[in-house]
Amino acid sequence: MSYIRHESLFTLQELYQMEQKDRFREIFAAIDITPILRLVRKTSRYGAPVEVNYRAMIYSLIVRIVERIPTIKDLIKRLQHDILFRLDCGFMLSEAIPSASSYSRLVQKMSHSQALEEMQEKLLQQAMAESFITDDTLAIDATHIEARDQAPAKQEKEKPEPKKRGRKSKAEREAWVAQKQEEESQKPLFKKGIAAQLSVPLQVLRDQMPLEPQWGIKKNSDGKNVFWYGYKGHLAVGTKSQYILGALLSSGNLNDGKAAIPLLKGVALQHPYFHFNYATMDAGYDYEPIYKQVREVKAHAVIAYNHRREPELVGFDEHFAPTCVREHSYRYDSYDTKYETLKYVRPKECESCPLAQDSLCQKVYKMKITSDLRKYTAPARGSKRWKEIAKERSAVERVNAYLKEFFQLNNVRHRTGQKAKVHFNLVTLVYNGTKLACDRLNRHLQEQVA
Repeated sequence: MSYIRHESLFTLQELYQMEQKDRFREIFAAIDITPILRLVRKTSRYGAPVEVNYRAMIYSLIVRIVERIPTIKDLIKRLQHDILFRLDCGFMLSEAIPSASSYSRLVQKMSHSQALEEMQEKLLQQAMAESFITDDTLAIDATHIEARDQAPAKQEKEKPEPKKRGRKSKAEREAWVAQKQEEESQKPLFKKGIAAQLSVPLQVLRDQMPLEPQWGIKKNSDGKNVFWYGYKGHLAVGTKSQYILGALLSSGNLNDGKAAIPLLKGVALQHPYFHFNYATMDAGYDYEPIYKQVREVKAHAVIAYNHRREPELVGFDEHFAPTCVREHSYRYDSYDTKYETLKYVRPKECESCPLAQDSLCQKVYKMKITSDLRKYTAPARGSKRWKEIAKERSAVERVNAYLKEFFQLNNVRHRTGQKAKVHFNLVTLVYNGTKLACDRLNRHLQEQVA
């Protein structure tokens, strides 16, 4: 009896089943720690020599994420009592294990630099050079992260003075409008509307991203509100490769949509030779400036529509496709890239309709997507292709689950947002490094089979 031999894919689970020494070696080979070593190197030949093995310290921080060691104290205990673990991290038997204070100083230096972001960028460039990242679709979503900081006590708000009844006079209204405009101009960037981010450079967006832990709220699967005190992690993930191509940490109360433009700009500027055709997001990102930014990077947005109490459009169905006299929806046929036009053709029901030859029944409709970026996307809303791309958004949700289950994303052990950002960037870096190690082992197995 004949049988089919399927190719074996090297998974994350099989990586964890490898011997500790081999597992660490594969992950360390994927991550270049040179940017952090530059932070701690001795700049002068004078003074006391460096007695700390920083290379081994950095590797041990990576291993802490991989091995799910909860705290730095637990990491130090294992280094002291497990000789093989100590050697696999790069420490010599003759060397003293660094103290918790030494690790704290190292994290402090990392929090005041862009070393982890530089390491992440190099890792992704290497993965692209090895053809592991060939994604056509980018998925963006946010996940909640609880803070180590204690939530502040609730402060009672002062009752505002009652407003004066009746209409404002012309002078009062002009003064009120001027006051509102001044208040709007003095707001921080992320307190303004999303449209204000379109003309702002990427570095300014990153520098002004709020990092203080705040109360956040979201709805769970039962439709009930869930509260947490902490942060939000915003990810841009390749739906096929499942590499994290962009990552940002923000306060827990930041609107999800306000992180989309920085993520899109970051992917476009940091990886200019990587091009994706579609960006898929949920209804929380349904804002016109986000559609404009997706067009800016020469891609198409596939975002669930948020109706926001809008009235029903007469002559159009729920997906904004035109309808015939008998309210049958026209079928999406094709997209003209030159004129940016969606083509709709007659529905099947028109074949046997007595009004088929009537002047009221139009054979073809063409809609320019620039007439309304939210309503008209390529491919058209409700089409088979649009639904297929929208389903790929589950990739970013899967990556969020991996980060929390296997990489301690929700185990922030540092206070203040700046150090929490170090934890977040380190977790995403280790995830991508582990993914690259798995892909390399997988390719090696396939070459052996061939």
